[in-house]
Amino acid sequence: MPFSGLRGESLQSGAEGPSNGNGNDNGGGGGSSGAIGVPGVARVSMARSSLAEDDAMLYETPNGSLTTAALPTTRVDRLLMERLRRNRSHQQFEDLVAQTPGLERLKDGMMDSLRQEGDERLVVVANRLPVTCCRDAGGSWQLQVSAGGLVSALKGVSTYRTVWIGWPGIWVKPGRDRDALSLMLETEGYIPVWIDPTLLDLYYNGFCNSVLWQLFHYVPLNIDSWQKMAEHRAMQMQWQAYQVANQKFADVVIASHREGDIVWVQDYHLMQLPMLLKNGISKIKVGFFLHTPFPSSEIYRTLPVREDVLKAVLGADLIGFHTYDYARHFISSCTRILGLEGTPEGVEYNGSITRVATFPIGIDPERFTSSLETEEVQSHIAKLLNRYAGRKIMLGVDRLDMVKGIPQKLLAYEKFLEEHPEWRDRVLLVQIAVPSRTDVPEYQKLRSMVHEIVGRINGRFGTLTYVPIYHLDTSLSFTELSALYAVTDVALVTSLRDGMNLVSYEYVACQSDNAGVLVLSEFAGAAQSLGAGAILVNPWNITDMAQSIDDALTMSEDERRERHRQNYMHVQTHTAQNWADNFISELNDTHIEADLRMRHTPPPLDLQYAVTAYRSSQRRLIVLGYNATLTTTVEAAPRMAAKRHFDQIKALAKVNPKVINSIQELCNDSNNTVVVFSGSETSKLEEIFAPLPIWLAAENGMLVRPPGMRGCSGHSTWVALFDSINRDWMEAVQLVLDYFCERTPRSYVEARETSLVWNYKYADVEFGRIQARDLLQHLWTGPISNAPVEIIQGGRSVEVRPVGITKGLAMQRLLGLIAETLGPDKATFDMVLCIGHLLQRDENMFSLFEGHSIDGTLGGAHTNYVRTTAGSNELHNDSDRHADPPSTSTSVTSPVGIPPPPGCAVPTVADEFSAEFPAEFPGEFPADPVLTPQSALSAKLIKQQQERYFKEQQAAEAAAAATATARERS
Repeated sequence: MPFSGLRGESLQSGAEGPSNGNGNDNGGGGGSSGAIGVPGVARVSMARSSLAEDDAMLYETPNGSLTTAALPTTRVDRLLMERLRRNRSHQQFEDLVAQTPGLERLKDGMMDSLRQEGDERLVVVANRLPVTCCRDAGGSWQLQVSAGGLVSALKGVSTYRTVWIGWPGIWVKPGRDRDALSLMLETEGYIPVWIDPTLLDLYYNGFCNSVLWQLFHYVPLNIDSWQKMAEHRAMQMQWQAYQVANQKFADVVIASHREGDIVWVQDYHLMQLPMLLKNGISKIKVGFFLHTPFPSSEIYRTLPVREDVLKAVLGADLIGFHTYDYARHFISSCTRILGLEGTPEGVEYNGSITRVATFPIGIDPERFTSSLETEEVQSHIAKLLNRYAGRKIMLGVDRLDMVKGIPQKLLAYEKFLEEHPEWRDRVLLVQIAVPSRTDVPEYQKLRSMVHEIVGRINGRFGTLTYVPIYHLDTSLSFTELSALYAVTDVALVTSLRDGMNLVSYEYVACQSDNAGVLVLSEFAGAAQSLGAGAILVNPWNITDMAQSIDDALTMSEDERRERHRQNYMHVQTHTAQNWADNFISELNDTHIEADLRMRHTPPPLDLQYAVTAYRSSQRRLIVLGYNATLTTTVEAAPRMAAKRHFDQIKALAKVNPKVINSIQELCNDSNNTVVVFSGSETSKLEEIFAPLPIWLAAENGMLVRPPGMRGCSGHSTWVALFDSINRDWMEAVQLVLDYFCERTPRSYVEARETSLVWNYKYADVEFGRIQARDLLQHLWTGPISNAPVEIIQGGRSVEVRPVGITKGLAMQRLLGLIAETLGPDKATFDMVLCIGHLLQRDENMFSLFEGHSIDGTLGGAHTNYVRTTAGSNELHNDSDRHADPPSTSTSVTSPVGIPPPPGCAVPTVADEFSAEFPAEFPGEFPADPVLTPQSALSAKLIKQQQERYFKEQQAAEAAAAATATARERS
């Protein structure tokens, strides 16, 4: 018998129905080097269950040695070997290879593949290409490549050929001139994305810098700017421009994509790009890195398009941040705003896991240390030492921006000079303020404020021979900056909010001789990397910063050198090249782990196979779930009250009329038996499916409505599949759940016939989880301590229902009822199609049709059926084993007649009693005047049919008598 199972899919294209509050625990296999943290030593060992039988295996024993089995040089194995090699010294790796049989061949294969992978491409997509396009005197295009930053970082990824995609920094109209420049750029590995000036202004200066950048740096939009946006609808235009610009980038990436490319998207300018790329090429490998902070969920949720941005970024396979805090804030936003589940691997979205990890960026320290040896830098150093002789030098290098904390730094320096007059004329501050966005009014005000503070301090504490502050509104050359770093005694980094701030790294790299002190803001990302050797300060606390300046200037030589040693070791180890290499390696590992997880995922339903099986079968059983299978998706509206919203959700979550018509078409074929299985209450199913001649199973199969008992909505007859259901516990549990509804805003209780569900889907996620844990303690120690019930924890719900009730067990009983009701011939199925979105504990419904028996009782008789011989189609009654079984098992013919290879375990039951019915009973049963029911369920069903028949007869007789009386009177 062909069996097709489809888990978590919808019959409607792209539809995912609203959850019934129980959620779906999909779990996630695989593993990674950690949850949210700096990627450390990667694990190489893998459980046998994670791989197919013929897969290569690497086992790492507790003592660090490896054993191998069947080691083909697959790409997965080579990547695992590369992780192993990278996380050990060369000698350790060679020793390990020599000690492990068969590993030498894998190593050789890996090295060959690495040589071949030099042709594989790393496509770096950034807002701006790292090149400047300009014309020479003859009008020809010239390219000037930028140094530092990402360019130097990607030198560490030597196994890939790097291709850049981005805006070239200029606008050239379409034509021969643009074609010539594009060809020149592509020859050098740069693919341009052409954006016209109007779109660029709305996209870059508008949404990127005026909205995202400010929000990510905890700068909320002020009321005045919002009023202006409301007047000119600027916000909507900027968002639309952002989408259009990201689509332009996506078009270029997709057009130039080759199989095997790794796409690395950079920064907040392109947060829509991962989703657009996945929509265009589903198998594309995409990583995303955010170079700015990511704010807390309370700040981020003020963004009007918050859901769209988060969902788009989750299209990436790996999302990287500078620090753990930023990653934690991102996951919290996904949880609180999108209602997604955060896992140790990252965020689960649309059935896949997006890895979230931290990768603190660094610099190229060799560039700075080598520059100190050049003659030009040494000349600058000599001039500076001569110019500032006899004084301590403090340095600040910042872009003139609101988040850099320049005014706070100056005020702290002023307070220091006030409180420590002995340092006047002995210390000076060199402040380099690189101009930024000079045309923006807010930045113009900031520049005026800084100049005012500098003038006040110099006028107050300066003399004819001493100026406390040297302030420069300009940028310095690389050699001048390196020399200034080298002679500085104290560096002041007082950012109010900064993604990383590499000025602190550059200062440490240039201080190998001087061992200067770093005063670092705790709000800079670098504080989590250099905090051990720096003096951390709160830039909003002027008094604390003034004291920290004094501590830095008076610090002992030994302490200065020990602090510098710790920071210098970190800067030398965590370089920009190491950062890029870690990210690319982790992105490759993410695909390995996704592949391991996918091996446990059921394959999609083969539609052609299902159609062929349907046409070639004689009797078919079609089992359909309701929630998230037949219903459509309804988005949550958090602003509504929870219970009211839930009622509206239920009202909106209707089955598409086309689906109803399709079910009716299935029912028109007498060889089809259709069952709709749901955890919803009877009234909901009856409202939708009452007229259809199908089997309805409500409340996870506790109640069943056979086709013969259907009526108009509200008048169908329901039968309990499980006898003697104890409901004495429900009142006490209801009181506890109501109490937790009062404690947890926007939670609610679903009261069903046989179960109760406390749902906190629309409550605050973290608070709801805490309350759920407390609720479990109340239930376990209170009203259910001795009750025959069990607690089922869903994604955002807690359900209390009778113990041992699962959809698989209910389906097993329902199969017996179908056989007894329709007869063995009508219940002999040679095809089963089961489609549903189930909890993990209810997936035994699939197991039932795959041939596994479900433990339980049926009609009061213990009748579990199991296979005793592997591959045998014979089904045997397990009850025979408790008596003295014969030497050979007796084959029992299944009344449901499901004989799929290697067999499907479906129960039969023994006769329990007989019941006689009047010969004129017109029920939908065999026409024999005496029926022999097979179980108490059938007896109950027949009794209800009989009662209905007699009531109808009495009503008909009464109506006839009334008519006769009326005629006699007339």
